[in-house]
Amino acid sequence: MSESIHIVVGPRVYVAVLLSLLGGTGITAWTALLNLGIWNPVIALSIATFEATEVVLYFMWVKYSPRLTWLAIAACIFLFSTLISLSLVDYMGRAWGNW
Repeated sequence: MSESIHIVVGPRVYVAVLLSLLGGTGITAWTALLNLGIWNPVIALSIATFEATEVVLYFMWVKYSPRLTWLAIAACIFLFSTLISLSLVDYMGRAWGNW
């Protein structure tokens, strides 16, 4: 018989994650008003990546999951970044307007 571990997460954790997500949203909106040139999308995507990581870790319970779940998520992230990289290489390698 397998033992299941029941983890109880208090409301303080969820309130902290909520405040962090709201803060990230506020910072993203604030930086959108600033003229940072090419760095605007970089900052916005960095904040969005941090927020998505928090959602996956806490609201999808990955933080408390077995290592096989972590391996599956790592494989998905690797596959996603490989596909995006290959798409960007194809897109940037085209000679637009030189036909």
